[in-house]
Amino acid sequence: MINYIIQIVFFQVMFLAVYDLFLRKETFFKWNRLYLIATPILSFIIPLLKFESFKSVVSQEYIVMLPEVMLNPQVVIEQSVIAQETQNHSFPIFYVGLTVFALLFAYKLFKILKLIVNNRVDKKEDYNLVLLENEQTAFSFFNYIFVGKSLFEKKELQIIQHELVHSKQLHTLDLLFFELLKIVMWFNPLVYSYQNRITLIHEYISDAEVVKETDKKSYFNKLLTETFEIENISFVNQFYKHSLIKKRIMMIAKEKSQSVKQLKYLLLIPVLASMMFYVSCSENITETNSISNKEVSDSGMLLNVSDDGKSGYIQTSEGNYFFKKNADGSTQFYNKEGNKIGIEEIKGEGISIPKKNGWSVNVIKNEEIENSKSDSSEDVSFAVIDKAPQFPGCSGDEQELKDCLNRSIQKHVAQNFNTDATKNLGLSGKQKIYTQFKITKTGTIEIIGARAPHKELELEARRVVSSLPIMIPGEHNGKKVNVTYMLPIVFDIQ
Repeated sequence: MINYIIQIVFFQVMFLAVYDLFLRKETFFKWNRLYLIATPILSFIIPLLKFESFKSVVSQEYIVMLPEVMLNPQVVIEQSVIAQETQNHSFPIFYVGLTVFALLFAYKLFKILKLIVNNRVDKKEDYNLVLLENEQTAFSFFNYIFVGKSLFEKKELQIIQHELVHSKQLHTLDLLFFELLKIVMWFNPLVYSYQNRITLIHEYISDAEVVKETDKKSYFNKLLTETFEIENISFVNQFYKHSLIKKRIMMIAKEKSQSVKQLKYLLLIPVLASMMFYVSCSENITETNSISNKEVSDSGMLLNVSDDGKSGYIQTSEGNYFFKKNADGSTQFYNKEGNKIGIEEIKGEGISIPKKNGWSVNVIKNEEIENSKSDSSEDVSFAVIDKAPQFPGCSGDEQELKDCLNRSIQKHVAQNFNTDATKNLGLSGKQKIYTQFKITKTGTIEIIGARAPHKELELEARRVVSSLPIMIPGEHNGKKVNVTYMLPIVFDIQ
């Protein structure tokens, strides 16, 4: 929901920027009115749209960047507490704001109804004229035109003509629309910006209609010399408002915009296209290159080796074993607990198949191991995949499954990463490890590579990630496929 609201606000900023930079000074008032009504609605709709045609242009080399894993226990606890407190407080605050603004809206409506009930109402052919005692004001609300009685007696008919345009063109509906938006999104200042701009457009439209039938000079004088008491109600169309008078006079005096300038509205096409591209490809993705190579050993075990050939892991039916080459050319092996072992202690053959209740032995012959290696032709970008991989035990809709996968991987790494590996490495301060891996079409974890400030950390990152349980593989076009991920691991060395 937070991401959805952020996208709405972001899109409204873009729409208003286009309006202020290119359209605001043009005399296409009716088009501008339509723009200011349509674009806030589009800002709510566009984040809900996903277009496969936009997804397909994303490079297949793109991978999913998972949320960072924070290894410092205290930091994780503090962040969890802060996030929980923020969530617990945000909802009550939202509903308090919703209630307050709804009550303010109801109060404004009550003021309008009170004026209708307490004052004389003359029913005309196209509107109802409400004569206000002891007031110098003029405004409209639907087909009710409110005018100070003294102004009516002076036969200030231009004022009534002006307000009648508001009434006939249903400008009140526009203002009520933004009043409702102000209730739902009371925290969003852009709604107020929209309402201010649509109010000004309404005045431009009414002024333009009135000056067709009257002298511009006399109308200017009317705007400059008359002073009215203003009803402070944001959804009524007021004839006189100090902040708008100068802009209205300048626009009345302005030459009509050339028709060719209507082409400016075509700017909306690339803006909309960029928005739809963004939401269609808005999964948390980043581009990277493969940082390792893979080979099958003569002993029938699947090896993953780093680019420099100095470290990697062996995946067998008994578990994962890690190795690194020493300066003297010898090789040191480690078990999945991170303890040093000899090569004779490596057990099992083939690929290990983790289950929920632990590791089980599943011996696979050399040719089966070769076939199980992920084929790059079967790699599919997360941006275009039909069904994302799932962590065992997760349930819910598509978004809930993705969130559960992220949380489960974070939890697994945080609980199983050997923080002792970060000690005595000559490092200090905030450090980050990047581990790239695939969830293959069989659901197994295939380490592609890792980058770390020290080889010991790279080795530990490989070990932890490869110990993830077997997943439910992703699917695309009805086939199981490989999906590549990048996992950042962050910690502070004191």
